Amino acid sequence: MPHCYPANVNSETFYMDKLIFKAVARLIKKGTLRITTAKGATASFGDGEGIPVAIRFQSSLAQRRVLADPELRLGEAFVDGDMVLETGTIAELLELLLSQDTTGRPLSSRMLAGLRFLLRGFSQQNVRRRSKRNVAHHYDLTGQLYDLFLDADRQYSCAYFETETATLDEAQQAKKRHIAAKLLVDRGSRVLDIGCGWGGLAAYLADTFGSHVTGITLSTEQLEYAKTRMTGAEADRLDFQLLDYRDVKGRFDRIVSVGMFEHVGVGHYDDFFRKCHELLDDDGVFVLHSIGRSDAPGFTNPWIAKYIFPGGYIPALSEVLPAIERSGLVVTDIEILRLHYAETLKHWRQRFLSRRTAAVELFDERFARLWEFYLSVSELAFRYQAMMVFQIQITKRQDAVPLTRGYIENKETRLRRVEAAKRQWPR
Repeated sequence: MPHCYPANVNSETFYMDKLIFKAVARLIKKGTLRITTAKGATASFGDGEGIPVAIRFQSSLAQRRVLADPELRLGEAFVDGDMVLETGTIAELLELLLSQDTTGRPLSSRMLAGLRFLLRGFSQQNVRRRSKRNVAHHYDLTGQLYDLFLDADRQYSCAYFETETATLDEAQQAKKRHIAAKLLVDRGSRVLDIGCGWGGLAAYLADTFGSHVTGITLSTEQLEYAKTRMTGAEADRLDFQLLDYRDVKGRFDRIVSVGMFEHVGVGHYDDFFRKCHELLDDDGVFVLHSIGRSDAPGFTNPWIAKYIFPGGYIPALSEVLPAIERSGLVVTDIEILRLHYAETLKHWRQRFLSRRTAAVELFDERFARLWEFYLSVSELAFRYQAMMVFQIQITKRQDAVPLTRGYIENKETRLRRVEAAKRQWPR
């Protein structure tokens, strides 16, 4: 680990630089990373392989903060311009960092993680008012932002890549098809879409099956956009409402929730599944699609919690399944989508960067850096860390769905034919 110090470095600066160099040396065993401190000292790390990345700290304060709490402060330093990339991109830096073997973390890091785990319940007290405020923080940004990087249908959740060459639009269409197949939707079914987003899945179910779909969201921006879908033949089969899941009334043949469960809060899982039990018909089917973690229960990344998804949490299956059991519901199928979200986020990041100038015009340079970091760190977490997506099929009765999973593929095949026929119909 070669060091280079300018002649005017004092002892205190030397000591602080040595601390950060020592911490980085423990972490970086592969790849190529060069760090230049705020006072001009440089050091190189790794085995010299891979894409070279070089960073420079612009502020001694930012340097100390990153050393003390890298999970929170690294993103802040990049967004605020206190850490700049001299070689490489932020995505390449994060790939280098997140792909390392992180066993043997320092005691201070383990203690901070333990504290965040203990305090996670306080940050996830998602009562009605707080839930709406949390949703507004992220989803009530202008729809022009999301049009910069999402597919044409504004699907803001993990796509389903049936082939490696699938486009983002094809993979998002496949996701809707895959979920619809698991739902076993019948013509005229009453469907509840909890966290309907901009209404794409609801419109697909209404158009494809003639289902009557009630979509609920806490985002006023999403609601207004979803209502624009209520035209044409399926208009009388769609009902979008600004409503908390806890306040829904009635019974439904099918319930679906895609990308909303991450906002429920770990202390509210029993409430969520008890409500779903109340709303689901006795022979109904519920499909839950959510980000999850494949290791033990943890806590939300502090940078993501502060700047992107306040009140959000990615659960382990060991936290979800007991709540389903206590509600009286029955799990009939679980599927783990491993790298699908990494690929989805890669598409989103690349599309965002190709239109980055438009993002700066909509907001400002700092906002563009913030979203570049968000999309990059999320992609690399799904690629190298214990992040995945699960789809859980849930019923009230063991015999509510077929005995084997072959029906899913058969249903998808029929849906592809229906979709192809619709594309050929005159408009």
